Amino acid sequence: MATSDSQLFDDTFTVTLINASKYDRVSRLSGHSVQGAHDTDFTLDVNTELYPCAVGDTINMVLASTLALDGTKDDGKGWRAGGGGGGAGGGSTGEASLADLYDYVCHGKIYRFEEGEGENIKVFISFGGLLLYLVGPYKKLTPLRIDYVYLLLKK
Repeated sequence: MATSDSQLFDDTFTVTLINASKYDRVSRLSGHSVQGAHDTDFTLDVNTELYPCAVGDTINMVLASTLALDGTKDDGKGWRAGGGGGGAGGGSTGEASLADLYDYVCHGKIYRFEEGEGENIKVFISFGGLLLYLVGPYKKLTPLRIDYVYLLLKK
């Protein structure tokens, strides 16, 4: 399996709204895809101490089934147990991983799909209570019909 096969979703967004009113260290970001052909929107809870954002920021978001650069499946140990490099909180094996290329990495569970308007669907993912809500074209979001994913963000 190649790295591109393990990357289930890859898009670039512009942050359009930040709501920091509910929690001290968590903000709810909203954004719209900058790639006009794929009209995708997101709402994401982010720990802003670890990943500060501002309205107008451009964020690259990847959802992947594994952090292994060669696309091999996870062995169930988790990425901190040695699957990642020294970069983004990775393990101590020194192996490079997809996490090394990004600024913010989470592991979460896809818990719901809903039909949207027209050709759109809605995807709901929980990263230990921090939520991601995606709305976009069926063809673009269909690869997310798996149980667990890694969220990777960079500016």
